This record gives sequence, C-alpha cells and structure tokens, in this order.
Amino acid sequence: MKLLKRYAIIGILFVLTIGSLSHFLYDWTGQNHIVGLFTPVNESVWEHMKLLFFPMLLYSIIMILKFRRQYPHITSALFFGIIMGTLLIPLFFYAYTSVLGTNYLALDIGIFILSIVISFWLTYRLTLSHRLESHTFVLGLMVCALLVCFLFFTYHAPNAAIFLPPS
Repeated sequence: MKLLKRYAIIGILFVLTIGSLSHFLYDWTGQNHIVGLFTPVNESVWEHMKLLFFPMLLYSIIMILKFRRQYPHITSALFFGIIMGTLLIPLFFYAYTSVLGTNYLALDIGIFILSIVISFWLTYRLTLSHRLESHTFVLGLMVCALLVCFLFFTYHAPNAAIFLPPS
C-alpha cells in the first residue's frame, strides 16, 4: 500500500511535469501535426484536456505493468481516474467562468493541478476498494473513445464552445 501511494504521488508529479511541458510542445516543434494530436494546438478547453489525458494514460500503462498482479483492480481504477480527471477540467473551468464571467490563468493552472490530484486520489482509493472490478471493459472503452475523440477533433473540431479558445 505504501508503494502504491508513492507511485500515485510520483504520478501526480509526472503528469504535472509532462502536461505542463506538453502545453508548449506543439509550438516548439514548429506546429508538427503528429505532435498536435497529443498536445494542445490552441487554447481551447478541449485541447487543454489533453494535458492530463495523455500523460496520465502513459503513466497508467507503467502502473498497470508494475502493479497488475499485486493490485488486480488497478486497471479499472486508473481508467476511471483518467476519465474523471479529464472531465473535471471543463467542469471546473465552466463552473468558475460562469460565476466570474471570465477566465484567469492562475485559476486555470489550479484546475489542472486539482484535476490531477483528484485523478490519482480516486485511482488510489478505488484500487484498494475493488469497487470497479466488473467495469474494467466499459471504462477501457470510454478511455479509448476519449482517445479517438482527441485524435479526430484535433484537426476536425466541431463548432462548439469547448473547442474554441476562450475570448
């Protein structure tokens, strides 16, 4: 349990670091289209959800490989954590901007950090509780659906608020 907690804390730092660097990677690579599939290509809320999704997906693969025997329910817990963390970003963003009427960079960064921490806290708790044991397949499908949506909508975004940069 202590090792799992340590890996969750390392995961928070990993996603925070890789996600933060990912914010700039598209421009650093001269707007490489392949890089853009996995990193934000604009300032929309949708594109910023990638900052949590892809680093946490990568870290989840590492955690599943390391802990799947010791914690057989870690896969479903990680899938749930990825989904919740990714969805918390627009939830928190639209909640605070609807109250304040505008967005603030400091709050946006705080949302990113809070979403990561909640993701790993949920993952840790659910790994130990076994509550999602029977839902692994459905949660995996949801993660795959999000992955496909991120890849497709990067360059084929619908005309909806979540896909447009905030004004």
